Amino acid sequence: MNTLKILLVDDEALARSRLRALLGDCTEPACIVAAEAADALQAMRALQHQSFDAVLLDIHMPGTDGLALAGLIATLPQPPAVVFVTAHAGPAVQAFELDAVDYLTKPVRLERLRQALQKVARKMLAGYPPEPGAAQEVLVIQDRGHTERVPLAEVLYFKAEQKYVTVRTLRRSYILDGSLSELEARYGSRFMRIHRNALIARRAVRALEKHFDPEEGEGWAVRLNGLDELLAVSRRQLGAVRDAITA
Repeated sequence: MNTLKILLVDDEALARSRLRALLGDCTEPACIVAAEAADALQAMRALQHQSFDAVLLDIHMPGTDGLALAGLIATLPQPPAVVFVTAHAGPAVQAFELDAVDYLTKPVRLERLRQALQKVARKMLAGYPPEPGAAQEVLVIQDRGHTERVPLAEVLYFKAEQKYVTVRTLRRSYILDGSLSELEARYGSRFMRIHRNALIARRAVRALEKHFDPEEGEGWAVRLNGLDELLAVSRRQLGAVRDAITA
């Protein structure tokens, strides 16, 4: 991996100076501050005259703010990765919806900055940014005080649990605010309802098995690739699940 070329965008000179010093201490990956900007106009001028691997971007700036600037950056032919650096944690969900690589809060610690730059480097090695229209769909989840981007392709099922929805991947579970009906309306081509409380990824269906449920008695359950857990299938949805397995 070559040295990462960084554009710093912050209306406060002291904030840029601190970031520049921290970047000088980063060696894995190595990076260089190739340009600085105090506002969105200066940033776009810099982006039009040279290429960067990443933009470290403040959110609250006079005039065009960082979120709006990130939207403009995304329209460039070869947009650099965006890492938000801000004193405010509030806009984290909006930031990740703009496909930000990371979201750092001030004062920035060296280790967190290093982690963000490593994410940038991994994206470059993986061939990012993707071609237009090929961006991976993600769920933006606020979980235990932080915000995560969970690729939809990794989700095996959604299950309603009282006032929230459990999102299950091979590695772990997440808690999502929302409803199954909203998720079904949005992702119905990729997920199917098997019960009033569950949607499963169509691609993940492995088997349909007879199953005894303490509450519902004899019935059927579906088994998904990679999970030992069985998910109950309602009589109403049984035909659709059978069709998905035999398709």
